Amino acid sequence: MKTLIKNKSDSASIKTTADTLKCGGIVIIPTDTVYGFSGIVDLKAAATHFETDAKIRAIKGRAETKPLIQLIAKPEDLRLYTDDIIPDSLLSKWPGALTIIVHIKENSPLAETAIPESRTVAFRCPGDEWLRKVIAECGAPVFSTSVNRSGQPVLDTTDAITTEFQNEVDLIIEDGDKKGALPSTLVALENGEVKILRQGSVEI
Repeated sequence: MKTLIKNKSDSASIKTTADTLKCGGIVIIPTDTVYGFSGIVDLKAAATHFETDAKIRAIKGRAETKPLIQLIAKPEDLRLYTDDIIPDSLLSKWPGALTIIVHIKENSPLAETAIPESRTVAFRCPGDEWLRKVIAECGAPVFSTSVNRSGQPVLDTTDAITTEFQNEVDLIIEDGDKKGALPSTLVALENGEVKILRQGSVEI
């Protein structure tokens, strides 16, 4: 596989990224936290199923079992997928580096991507405008997970990312090094209460 490498500042970077994702490609892109592997999420009604989550897990390593975050283009898109009541104190942090675990509607197009035991999915509306435009162009959520082999440290420089993965993904979008970047804050809703599962860059 020959990986295409582009800079985020390139005027065509949004279209190039979205086109690659819509064709089922796996990309490495900058987010509002660290660099992430991304692939388009298969919607239940879609004729084509790319199973990009399985592709990403294969790249990260066979031990990778953690559920992948799904990125959405705008906060109100969350209503398409869940009936959970989200406190305004959380929604006010979006767009931003906050990931919220919610229960998926039974008839949701994302029902097949939910964790079976809990019927939950983790969503984030990222703070990065460029990334939100990419997601909007895709017309579906995109998976996101940190760029590293399973069990290894997250890679935070473009040189390290390119060296390790340039033959395993379809596209890498470069936006400088991300040294010291914190992951998103991860929360779940339990009986109407907000439970912090991981404290990241957003204070709750």
